[in-house]
Amino acid sequence: MKLIILGPPGVGKGTQTQKLCLAFGMTHISTGDILREAIKNRTKLGEQANAFMTKGELVPDDVMLGIIDEKLFGKHAPVNYILDGFPRTIAQAEGLEKLFIVHKVQIDAILLLDADVRKIIDRLSARRTCRNCNAVYNLMTNPPKQTGRCDACGGDLFQRDDDKAETITRRLDVYTRQTKPLVDFYKKSGNLRIIPATGTPDEVFQNIKKELIGG
Repeated sequence: MKLIILGPPGVGKGTQTQKLCLAFGMTHISTGDILREAIKNRTKLGEQANAFMTKGELVPDDVMLGIIDEKLFGKHAPVNYILDGFPRTIAQAEGLEKLFIVHKVQIDAILLLDADVRKIIDRLSARRTCRNCNAVYNLMTNPPKQTGRCDACGGDLFQRDDDKAETITRRLDVYTRQTKPLVDFYKKSGNLRIIPATGTPDEVFQNIKKELIGG
């Protein structure tokens, strides 16, 4: 099974990807991870990507697609995988589609985890992190036993800047601008599965399984 997973920050992509990998023996292909791997291994494309990144520039689509090509269709290519973090734009989606055509491979489904923006903001802005051991809590779903104190080490809990409502709102705005055209692109393919990302992680996972295998 070959999947692409999409969804806004805080919707639970990481949790559901882990569950899918365990349930179906899939490999999690995080574009951030394979980019770092290519740079670490000093591949030709990795060095090209690093040259842009050290200047604070975005890695061009052709370089990123080359790295994706090596990972998905190279010598040690995984059989079953979930592609996470790519594509982000129409140009990237079109480039990826061309790769699949060249290699005569089909994506089984594109999963879009969908949730109300207000609920995402509330959930993410409820996160608290321990200053001492970096343990993460959520005041809504996983609160500490003692307010403001880490259960593990007793350290102070604080709210990271990227967990503040105004920062989350900006991230979601960027995601919406980038992703709406991408969602429309995949809707035309007939392969987009919209999964309500409400309820518990297990309930969301059951919704995903119904879309993929029925029952």
